Formats: sequence, structure tokens, C-alpha cells
Amino acid sequence: MLGLFQRKDRLIVHGEAPYNAEPRLDRLRASFLTDQADFYVRSHGNIPDIDADDYRLTVDGMVATPLELSLADLKERFAPVTVTAVMQCAGNRRADMLAVAPVSGDPWAPGAIGNAEWTGVRLADVLQAAGCEAGEERHVAFESHDRIAESDTRFGASIPLAKALAPETLLAFAMNGEALAPEHGHPLRVVVPGFAGIRSPKWLARITVQDQPSDNPMQADDYKLFPPDVTAETADPAAGHTIEAMPLNSAICEPARGAALKAGRHSIRGYAIASDRAVARVDVSPDGGRSWAQARIEHDRRAPFAWTFWEIDLDLGTGEHEVAVRAWDSAGQTQPAAPDDTWNYKGYLSAAWHRVRVTVA
Repeated sequence: MLGLFQRKDRLIVHGEAPYNAEPRLDRLRASFLTDQADFYVRSHGNIPDIDADDYRLTVDGMVATPLELSLADLKERFAPVTVTAVMQCAGNRRADMLAVAPVSGDPWAPGAIGNAEWTGVRLADVLQAAGCEAGEERHVAFESHDRIAESDTRFGASIPLAKALAPETLLAFAMNGEALAPEHGHPLRVVVPGFAGIRSPKWLARITVQDQPSDNPMQADDYKLFPPDVTAETADPAAGHTIEAMPLNSAICEPARGAALKAGRHSIRGYAIASDRAVARVDVSPDGGRSWAQARIEHDRRAPFAWTFWEIDLDLGTGEHEVAVRAWDSAGQTQPAAPDDTWNYKGYLSAAWHRVRVTVA
């Protein structure tokens, strides 16, 4: 397996400490399953060095039988499950909102996303073994081994109990048949398909069932969606919308922004994602949205939380072209036309038409 610094050479690094990086879009589009070395990394602090043999997971809170489980316990006591699902940062495509007005956070292009086969055990099975009973107002809080940058606080987040009990939600120890790399959560992480990556903590230390969301700053104060008139100075976290499910989105991976092409027929390729709905259609425009053509789509129907690949061949004449893409989901919903429509000071949930300008000679 490649070392961390070798993997960095393959990624566009936005920050060294915490380490945050994304792949080039052509590499992202090269395979339906994203290799670990090409998978984006979002860290909020240090990358812990954890010995898998000494690892222990605590399960406590509103359960009948608190548990302490080793990695071997998890693998021996619970049935292994593999789920193909996208992991995506809530700030994916933030750079498009940054082009409208200043926003906080790393300037992610459309590469803060990846699709993998996650192998582990169902969180529901572990909670059942601990004697957890379903309750409408209950939440499952996670605490990790990493510490938030410039803080002594461990990373934490939570999800509603109903999502924790969903069959797709995992405690994962492998990606694409390989043990998790350190930057991807070795030895154990949560995988919550359809939700923002912030709800899938890495380096998991503790699971607590409780009657309210986590009070960790990552849950209580951050990853909140605000209207465009709210600023960092006026934002009240209690009034913000907690980001969980991710919106319908799509992106052009090839050709690259600013590419110089020869006149003629070109293959335009990218991805689309609709969280827990299906991508029903993808339209591509060679002229900024004045005209559209329907792309071919490729999706594994057995993997509802995976992404959809799309491709179309377009004739491009000489001059400048603004190629745009928009997706439609199974409910007939589509994306907003411009990032101005959903701009917010944190740059979250950027999901307007993705546009790429190219020059054809």
C-alpha cells in the first residue's frame, strides 16, 4: 500500500495540517470504484496512529448492555456486509460559491467525493447486541480518536437513530477489499450512505445512544446551512439547518476546465449523485445552457447509494465553449442554474449546474 506522502503526490492538497486533499477529476472519473490513493481526504485535526491489535470500541448510553469490542470481536460476532456508496464532503464544489463571494473553508473543486465498496458490519447489529431499543427522539453519537485542530476536543458527530438502524449504515474496516488507510480511518470508521461525510467519523472510539444530538462542536456549531444574508458574525448555530442528506449534484470531469481542444467530436464525461434517490437523467449543454442534449448514464441498480457515471459525445466548433451539466432525479427535481441561488457564507452544498470553459481551435 502506498505511503501517505506518496499518496499526496496524486492529490491536490488544500492543507497539510489538517491534511485535506482531492484528486484530479480525470483520475476520479477513471473508475467506478475510487481507489484509496485517489480518494479525497477531509481531516479536522491529526491523523491518529492506531494499532489494530490494541483497538477497542466502546458502545454505551441508552443501551441495556454496554459493550467493549476489539476489531476481532466485530469480525467474529457480526456478519460481514459490503455496501457500495459515495462519500462526499459537505463542502464539495465550494470553489464555485467562492467565485460568487468569499466563503470560509477549503476551496474544493468537484473532487471532494468518491465511490467505494465499504466492508464492515451493520451498525444496527452492534446496537441490537447492546440492547438498544428504537425511539423516535434518540440519536447515535460518535466520538473519534482524532482531536479537532487548535483544540483539545476529540472529533464527534451524531445521526438520528433511524439512520443508524438503516441496513446501509456500517462500521467499516475496509475499502475496495483493502484495510482502511490511516487517512481514511484505520482501523474503523462509520459509513453513513447518503449523508455528508461529516456524519461518517473516522478512527471511531465510542458510540453512545442518547436522547439528543451530540454536543460536540462539529455537530452543535459547525456544518450548518444558513440563508445568504447570514454572516459569520451573525450566525446562530441553533438556528442553522444541520446538514445530513446531500443534494442532487453532478460534475464534468473531462475535459478539464481551461482545456485547449481541436475542433471536432469530443467525449464529455462526469458523475452525478442523488443520495437516496436515483439519477433519472443527465443533460449536457455546449453553450452555457442555451441548448441541451441527453447524456448516456451508467449506474449499478444494486447500489442505490453509489454515483452515476454519464457520458456524451458533442461536436465542438472553433471558439470558446461553456460546457454545462445538470442532473434530474427520480422525483423530477433538478439542480439550480447558478451558485448565486444557494450561496452561503460557509460554502456548503454547492450543487448548481457545473460549468467548464474550454477553447476549441
